[in-house]
Amino acid sequence: MQVYLRQRRRREHPLLRDRDLGIVIVVAAAVGAALGSKLSFWFDDPLAAFADFPEWRHLLQGKSIVGGLLGGLVGVEIAKKALGQTESTGDSFVWPLAIGMSIGRVGCFLAGLADHTYGTQTALPWAIDFGDGTPRHPTQLYEIAFLLGWTTLIWRRRQRLSQSGDLFRLYLAGYLLFRLVIEFIKPLPYSWMGLSGIQWLCLVGLAYYLPALPRLSRELLSTRN
Repeated sequence: MQVYLRQRRRREHPLLRDRDLGIVIVVAAAVGAALGSKLSFWFDDPLAAFADFPEWRHLLQGKSIVGGLLGGLVGVEIAKKALGQTESTGDSFVWPLAIGMSIGRVGCFLAGLADHTYGTQTALPWAIDFGDGTPRHPTQLYEIAFLLGWTTLIWRRRQRLSQSGDLFRLYLAGYLLFRLVIEFIKPLPYSWMGLSGIQWLCLVGLAYYLPALPRLSRELLSTRN
């Protein structure tokens, strides 16, 4: 939260500078993220989510950051439309998200097998035994490395981006692509035509950003300052 507040002050974003409108945007993001993280878990692992249906308390278990990010995006877009606002507000969230998600993955790593975020079996020298005697990909650590590396890269090249909101677009598109790939070395909880529910959500998010990706790629890779 402190990183977010600092980013908001530094950017002097007109929409977020209005206290009331800023609160609405943040609340919309939080509500959308909460709903999205839960619905995505149901989609990703329906057998586990609905194992004791209609026992509703079991449905409250489990969540996914991919669904949280996409749900937060939808919540903000709905709120801005209701407020008659068209400005992008995502850039101020990039570093707070990267830091918060990295801290969260530390928790996932320490939780071990109970968290279900570990990778598949591997013989690589950095494999981790999470308690069952099987060496596995430490996908939580892979994600931390990606988040901090990717965010640092796009942050250093932010002056090359031509539109407000491009930093967040690159952050989210990059993360969705990373998750689409990394899910192939994670146990598949439920197959939807050979892909996990999370992978399908990643594809939906990438399709949403597809029209902007060629321009964003050119600007990110350009040599101008």
